[in-house]
Amino acid sequence: MMKKVITFGELLLRLAPKEYLRFSQASSFDLVYGGGESNVAVSLANYGVSVDFVTRLPKNYIGECAMMEMRKHGVGVDKIVWGGERLGIYYLEVGSGARGSNVVYDRANSSMATIKRGTINWKEVLQDATWFHWSGITPAISESAAQECLEAIKAAHELRITISTDLNYRSKLWQYGKTPKDIMPELLQYSNIILGDLDTAFFMLGKNKVHPDYQDEKSLPVLYDALFQSCPNLITAATTLRYSIGASHQQIGGVLYDGKSIFTADVKNVTPVVDRVGSGDAFMAGLIYGLIHNVDDQQRALNLAVAACCLKHTIKGDANLVTLEELEKLIGGDASGSIVR
Repeated sequence: MMKKVITFGELLLRLAPKEYLRFSQASSFDLVYGGGESNVAVSLANYGVSVDFVTRLPKNYIGECAMMEMRKHGVGVDKIVWGGERLGIYYLEVGSGARGSNVVYDRANSSMATIKRGTINWKEVLQDATWFHWSGITPAISESAAQECLEAIKAAHELRITISTDLNYRSKLWQYGKTPKDIMPELLQYSNIILGDLDTAFFMLGKNKVHPDYQDEKSLPVLYDALFQSCPNLITAATTLRYSIGASHQQIGGVLYDGKSIFTADVKNVTPVVDRVGSGDAFMAGLIYGLIHNVDDQQRALNLAVAACCLKHTIKGDANLVTLEELEKLIGGDASGSIVR
């Protein structure tokens, strides 16, 4: 059976000053479309996976342009629903050196933020799917979006579809009177694959704060086991390791736990950084692809995820526009960046 992935989340308009200008210096903005779950969909389509992106868009020219951007990348768009008044926006000021990047959200009352439970017929949408992906961004934008996300997750669980989650905690988004611990535990109990920091996972689950040492392979299983106990359907947990030397120099690695063993990937230097936004989504897509095609090889799945994350730092825009061949090249140790003629 051909693997079919469905991702669900908000598609945004991203506006960023050119090069490394500050907002106060900008007289024009570069425009791209993106968002956590749409970025995952684009990556998977690049890897040859059949994938549909589900969202709610305004029925206007901007909404149509956003939909066409997904279609351009080979992502299925026929399950998108139309309604609401506006597309959410985020403004990105790209950092450099010691100056970090900055994000300003303008997504209140967007089409996704105003979605109502029952808007989407999930059993119909998921009927030919084998994998469903969501992230913690969707339940953060509004209570009704959280309710619709829960409906999707429950339907996927009933259909015995693999469910993956990127925790994606965004403190600026939880503004509707609920905190992650009020919402996320019910959603996460159905997840089979979770990507995120252990401290973020425990925070979202309302557990006591932890201080994981990702270099200590003896203490890590204990913490991951506690996560598994809180999420009864969990099969695999992964964490992206990021060591920030500066905005222009990142070190990327990863850890994966399958309930029995800890797997690690070598830390790779990424410099100069072109655009780090979407790098976590790239990791998630690499992990999904690896787990779909290498069911019994967790190490390879992690290596694909880390390679994808590293390469995303070299791609401007939200989505990771790289190929499987480029992932394989980096996994094989070739980080030369030489011209292919």
